[in-house]
Amino acid sequence: MRTLCASTLIGEFFVIGFAGLVAMKDPDLSSGTVWTVCGVLMFLSVLLCGTVTRPGGIALGWALQIVLIASGFAVPTMFFLGAVFAALWWASVHYGRKIDEAKARFAAQAAQSGSSTPDAA
Repeated sequence: MRTLCASTLIGEFFVIGFAGLVAMKDPDLSSGTVWTVCGVLMFLSVLLCGTVTRPGGIALGWALQIVLIASGFAVPTMFFLGAVFAALWWASVHYGRKIDEAKARFAAQAAQSGSSTPDAA
């Protein structure tokens, strides 16, 4: 699960940076505010890559998805991109858990079959 979720978060890192560049074109937004918000969100997306498997990591990832969608109020394209990344986040979590369960099942089967066979030494 960690690999899929981290890949999604790294993709979001770049999207947030590009959204910051687009937001800079808005004369109503100050560049300091844009880059402070974008910098914090970019930092959080990288930080979450390492905390996905810890308690609360998935929930923090969902919070980031909500913030990305809400950033559409500043950059309207982010409504769409935020929804796309929220769907990718759901898929990463959902299928990542299935992959982890399958790996654990295969490891248990390998350990069980390995312990019933005598050593060839």
